[in-house]
Amino acid sequence: MSASIDFKRSCQTYRATTCFAQIEVPDRRYLMIDGHGDPNTSAAYAEAIAAVYPVAYAVKFASKRSLDRDYVVPPLEALWWAADMDSFTVHRDKTEWDWTLLSMVPDWISVGLIDDSIAAVRAKGAAPQLDRLRHNILSEGRCVQVLHVGPYDDEAQTLRRLHDEYIPNHGLTMTGRHHEIYLSDARRTAPEKLRTILRQPVMISRA
Repeated sequence: MSASIDFKRSCQTYRATTCFAQIEVPDRRYLMIDGHGDPNTSAAYAEAIAAVYPVAYAVKFASKRSLDRDYVVPPLEALWWAADMDSFTVHRDKTEWDWTLLSMVPDWISVGLIDDSIAAVRAKGAAPQLDRLRHNILSEGRCVQVLHVGPYDDEAQTLRRLHDEYIPNHGLTMTGRHHEIYLSDARRTAPEKLRTILRQPVMISRA
C-alpha cells in the first residue's frame, strides 16, 4: 500500500503566507457544483456540500482500492463572483453572490473512475443535488494569493488591498473568479483561527 498523500503538505497551491505572492497554478480537475446566494442561509449551499463530499470520498476510496493510491481528500474550495464586485469588498451583500463549490481530484484519477463514483453515490440516494454535480478542468495560470487568518467576514479589507493596491501596482489585471481554499474546518475551528487562502487569477496588463 502506498503512503497516503496530503496535498495541503505536498502541493504549493495549498500553501500561502499572509503576504501577497504570485504563483503559477497548473490545470486541475475538480468536482463542481454551482449555486447562488448567501452561503450561511442558502439551502442550496448546504445541499451542494452534501453532494460534493460523498463523491469526493467515493473517489478517494476507489483510488485506494483499485489503484493502490491513497490520499487525504483535499480542502473544500469555492469560486465566488457577482455582477457588482463591490458586494465582496464594500457592502458584503452575500445575497448577490454566485458560487461554484469545488473539490480537487488528483491527476491520476480517470474520468471513468469519477463517473463510477458518482453513480455509486447516486445509487445510495443520499445526495439531493447530485444531478447538478459535474467534473471539469479549472485553468487559472498566473495568480496572486494570500493567507487570510480570521473570520470569513473580515476578508473584505484584504480583498480591497488585493484588488485596489497590489494588483494594479504590479502591472496586473484580474482575469478569473475569486477563489477561496478553506484550510480549516469551520465546524471545529474558532472564527479568529480560520485559515483561508484567497486567490485571484491575473494577467500582465497591456501597455
